[in-house]
Amino acid sequence: MITRWRKNATHELHELNEGDGLSSRTFFKTPLGAGSHTIPIAQTAKTETSKDLIPNTDKDAFFFRSLEKQGIYLNEQQIHAVRHFKGPLLTLAGAGSGKTSVLVCRTGYLIAVHNVDPKNILLVTFSKKATEEMRDRIAHLPGLNESIAATIQARTFHSFFLKIIRKYGVIQDILSETRYQHIVLKRILREMGLQDAYQPETLLSLLSSYKMQMVNVDSLPEATDEEKELKRIFAEYEKWKSANNKIDFDDVLLIAYNMLRQKPSLLAALQNRFLYVMVDEFQDTNMVQYELIKMIVEPHCNLMIVGDDDQTIYSFNGARNEFILNFDKVFPDAKTITLDINYRSASSIVGLGNEVIRHNTRRKKKTLKATRQSQTSPQYIRPKNTDEEAEIITKYILRQVKQGKRCFGDFTILYRTASNSRAVIEQFVIDDVPFVDFGSEESFYEHWLVKPLIDHLRLALNPRNFEAVEGILPTLYINREQGMEFILDQETVQKKKWPMIHLMSFPDIKDFQKEKLMERLKLIKSLRPMKPVDIIQSMRREFYDQYLETNKRNKLTHHKEIMRETLDELESSAKRFSSIEEFVSFIGEVAEKRKAMERRHDSENDDKVSLMTIHKSKGLEFPVVCLIGASEGNMPHSSILDAEKMSDVFTTHACRDKITFAIEEERRLAYVAVTRAKDDLIISSPAYYHGKITAVSRFILDAFPKQPITNMGTNQHISGENSSIPSERQQIKETVYAWICTSDSCTAWKRINSFEEAELTSKDCPLCKAPMKKGSKEVIVNN
Repeated sequence: MITRWRKNATHELHELNEGDGLSSRTFFKTPLGAGSHTIPIAQTAKTETSKDLIPNTDKDAFFFRSLEKQGIYLNEQQIHAVRHFKGPLLTLAGAGSGKTSVLVCRTGYLIAVHNVDPKNILLVTFSKKATEEMRDRIAHLPGLNESIAATIQARTFHSFFLKIIRKYGVIQDILSETRYQHIVLKRILREMGLQDAYQPETLLSLLSSYKMQMVNVDSLPEATDEEKELKRIFAEYEKWKSANNKIDFDDVLLIAYNMLRQKPSLLAALQNRFLYVMVDEFQDTNMVQYELIKMIVEPHCNLMIVGDDDQTIYSFNGARNEFILNFDKVFPDAKTITLDINYRSASSIVGLGNEVIRHNTRRKKKTLKATRQSQTSPQYIRPKNTDEEAEIITKYILRQVKQGKRCFGDFTILYRTASNSRAVIEQFVIDDVPFVDFGSEESFYEHWLVKPLIDHLRLALNPRNFEAVEGILPTLYINREQGMEFILDQETVQKKKWPMIHLMSFPDIKDFQKEKLMERLKLIKSLRPMKPVDIIQSMRREFYDQYLETNKRNKLTHHKEIMRETLDELESSAKRFSSIEEFVSFIGEVAEKRKAMERRHDSENDDKVSLMTIHKSKGLEFPVVCLIGASEGNMPHSSILDAEKMSDVFTTHACRDKITFAIEEERRLAYVAVTRAKDDLIISSPAYYHGKITAVSRFILDAFPKQPITNMGTNQHISGENSSIPSERQQIKETVYAWICTSDSCTAWKRINSFEEAELTSKDCPLCKAPMKKGSKEVIVNN
């Protein structure tokens, strides 16, 4: 095993910082429930670079000497990748392994050493920022300049193929603003009377996934009324684009694909020009992009792909890790080079990442080495719930900033789903911690699932809150716009204390709707004396969960588990308040303070804590990462239980076990989160997740496996799974946290079984009454 392990001598509960206001909070060196005492530490990489490995007698030594003068020292595997000339090459680039340097230097190497015309090089990336960085770095390479760099086609997929289709007569405007696309879809939904049935952003994501898997709108399924309706919406969207001379970014790639198939001369021209093709972030490639690249490189196969199958986390957008896994099958002559030295993270963070990801089976096996020795190791916390988690994290950040150890901009909060950020954002607002939310400008309480329930609370306080009235109409199966227009018209004739009562005379209202309306009014009138959490639970039980469940459209566009999770998070928030007035007032105050903070901090510097989903963090790095919600049910997410229902459009044909496929992608998410951290990493696993006791994420615990120790009471050591000692039953050591008696004459100890016990500051021994201390004990369990 390449990864070595460092013994954690004390393994006791310890405080992260003396006097940082967290004296009642325990931080751990290993996660609660870990089977191993040890902290995974990555092996230290060799320090040899091009300076040591390439003698001046090598013909290409001049190139590497000139790189070294600019402070660029490549390691052995990077040198192999840069020197690669002809044929296909798979470059497996582990997290933080310097892949950009390799792509840039190989580009320069082709030009300087092999005299390749810059016009014959195509370098494809996934973001405009990455493209600009590579162009700038190429321009500053020895012997090159901005003029030469400009002749290299370093572009994103979309910009490259847009340029091609523009040259061949495609003149439609690009729908480049997502907000404008939402407006168009909202207009279409309104015209179809479906404005309350779908969320535009969800529709766009689903449509994009279909198109990038080369599934035409005309061939979408129509087995149910809901599928037919969805197909009509997409058809209307495509019809609108055509009528208004518009295309979107997905269309750019599809048009290019069809154009290359229909114009052999165009394809041949591209093949003859681009003799050397490099693709960055290949694990994010979807079917259309993959097919386009294969077409261009077909005659010469001078294709270098750079990527990491362990970071394939966008399967919902069509990315497929088998494009990397099967690369040598598609290109039998392909060479493989593994960039396995991490320059980003401390050795304990790299080691943890190695131990997290190695449990996946569908991957190219690689174990990263580190270049930076750890000053600290990852820290693990086990808060009671998400609100306590937010409090601990916030106090930690504030203390670090106050002591001058960190600035706010050093910290990033990562989470699995958007609803995970609710508690942290509220705590940041309360404590005036500057932050930028890369998820959404929308408040949690404005979410389309949450707002109708909050509107019921608002109506209980003020039945003439017309905005709240409008918000609950869809739950009564009444068209929002038509219903509000009727209510407001009737109000001009006769005002009512409860304006919703006007709907009893709403044209074409059905008897069951009248019955539901009267039941709802009665319910709203009864809410005021109740506690908010009881109200939310009552509304979910009496009508809201059923309303969502019976809406078959939701099943096409939303995971049932994610919808449930969002509402469970609302319950968690509501538990903190004893009255509707307090809860609604808090929601309003948080919203106002957040807006004020955003206005104030927008005019200041960028010293802000970043909040984002793990998906958004890929490709980025941060000094300190706080990974929150690392508990079962959230990581892996409970929605993977729906994986068997996933359409084959969104899963790999090579992987028939969709649950396994989904679990492995969830593990890759955990790996990406861990490997974003440079210096410090805090992993938080709330003990209660949406009111239910939950374990620490299996992905984290798997990095600290239970260690076999003896065989049936003998003294023989069992080394692991592959031990040659036959045994029907192995004894396993497990470390548990415990209260340990401090008396020398007493051996009593008691396992800590709950967060509440862990929070106690002191405890008397039940046998000798001496004080007990927090520590750990090894127990033997049978495997």
